[in-house]
Amino acid sequence: MRIVSLLPSTTEIAFALGLGDQVVAVTHECDYPPEARARPVITASALDHHHATSAEIDAAVRGQLRDGISIYSLDTALLERLEPDLVLTQALCDVCAVSFGVVERAVAGVSAAPRILSLEPTDLEGIFGSILAVGNATGRRARAAELVAQLRARVERVRERAARATYRPRVACLEWFDPPFGPGHWLPELVELAGGRAGLGAPGEPSRRVTWDEVVAFAPEVIVLAPCGFDLERTVKEALAALPWRPGWDALPAVRAGQVFAVDANSYFSRPGPRVVDSLELLARLIHPDLFAGWGPPEGARPLAPALR
Repeated sequence: MRIVSLLPSTTEIAFALGLGDQVVAVTHECDYPPEARARPVITASALDHHHATSAEIDAAVRGQLRDGISIYSLDTALLERLEPDLVLTQALCDVCAVSFGVVERAVAGVSAAPRILSLEPTDLEGIFGSILAVGNATGRRARAAELVAQLRARVERVRERAARATYRPRVACLEWFDPPFGPGHWLPELVELAGGRAGLGAPGEPSRRVTWDEVVAFAPEVIVLAPCGFDLERTVKEALAALPWRPGWDALPAVRAGQVFAVDANSYFSRPGPRVVDSLELLARLIHPDLFAGWGPPEGARPLAPALR
């Protein structure tokens, strides 16, 4: 089977299922596992956001979407040459990947049209369902079931240990800084599983723009900075530039207690793939370090409160 993956998360799923040698093309953002970087790149971004601020990126994205212009392009000539059997994509978010309409039109123009498998998980169960769906579509049903069983067991270990906590702190996850966005889809669910009380967003719902007054009113005791698509270094840079000047920032309980953390959202929290459970374990460590010492990827987070006061 020849697979084209149009999402970093589906690339991770395919490799986790032992399908790496069948992946013939990936996106410009597919960087995990490292072997994925050796595959031909079939997408490109219409926006150069590497040197733009959060506010500039937000304005550019909104302008593209308002004008009906796709943020990403798809190399249809390469798609034709590769002759894939399966295209892994999504229709959930036009900001995250090539829009579903662009994919449909591109596939329709291929002489031997491949199957399109569109995955739209909005919660943890949906992510596990995506893994099973890819397994079913590629003849790796047993491996997918085994992987999901392993991931579920890890989730249960977190749930059981978090139940020992005597207090559940208020946790604010910010998925964008300027303007601020609260947590969406699976992130509030992860906070609750990790022993926190999620605010500024609802489980299963899209991330929403919030006012700074809402953040202040929530009075978070833990703040997790997880801007969609940013790695740890970029998150630190953007946080230092955007947050200390917000009114009431220094008075937030999380800031006063030194409980502000930047995370590598690009690798973990933003990707609905196998590493979402790594995200859960990391969150648990940030929220309850006494219960979860050593849990989660050590390189996935950095405390920021001293630098942000």
